[in-house]
Amino acid sequence: MTKENKLKKLWNYFNTYEKLWMGSMLVLSIVMSILMPEDSANGVSGWIITALYFLDVVVACICELLTSKQSKWSFIIYVFVEFIEIAILIILRARFASMAVSLFMWLPLHIISFVDWHRHPDRDDKSLTEVRKLNWWQQLIMYSSFVVWTIGIGYLGATFSPETDFYNSTLTEQIVAYLDAGVSAVGIACGILLFFRYREAWTIWYVSIALETAINIISGQWLLLVLKLGYLSNTTYGFFVWTKYIKKNKNEALYNDKPPTMIQSIGELQGDSHVEETTKEE
Repeated sequence: MTKENKLKKLWNYFNTYEKLWMGSMLVLSIVMSILMPEDSANGVSGWIITALYFLDVVVACICELLTSKQSKWSFIIYVFVEFIEIAILIILRARFASMAVSLFMWLPLHIISFVDWHRHPDRDDKSLTEVRKLNWWQQLIMYSSFVVWTIGIGYLGATFSPETDFYNSTLTEQIVAYLDAGVSAVGIACGILLFFRYREAWTIWYVSIALETAINIISGQWLLLVLKLGYLSNTTYGFFVWTKYIKKNKNEALYNDKPPTMIQSIGELQGDSHVEETTKEE
């Protein structure tokens, strides 16, 4: 396959909505980068921080879109997203809970998830991965664990975070520490849910979007709000696509499990009789 055909195949892989969505995110990111660049922090130029934010938005949006399309390749690209976000947090000297989750959970989990998704392709379309949903009691355990983690890790982050000139006050830094703990809890839950291919990864991602949006507004990270807008719209899209897939496969499973109808049974008997008659004639 030539390079031109590969590019054409990649272009056709996305539907019209997905192309418009990604194009919109790219344009908004460029506009926000120019109109509202970031200030310098801890001796690092604001333009460097802005460039990292821009890369974070664009690459993360690509990952989100591929995940909504049930593509295993999203996990490979997610590795680059983690490195970009770790670099940003090191520069800002902030949000160490999220940094630890990215470094010690997300990076290895992306690789493992890629392997697992590769082992569970859809029966009819190998570009898709089989997905499913949680029971109600599994969801209850998930959200309870989320609350406990947020309180515990938030306290540690608010108490032992190093000094930074990124925030205007100690109170703001402590509030962000608790919000960041919530984001890290959601990150862990979402990573596990994605690994096991559960649809609820999308529903809990709404919580992450709300917490991240609050942090970005408090911190004046206006460019990253474009990413949250992308997350919000694509999360809704991903939830819809996965739900449609689960419902379709459930209906197919029910159909395949049904006993044969009277007409089917008669047809099968007639087919058997025809074989027997043919054998006798021979």
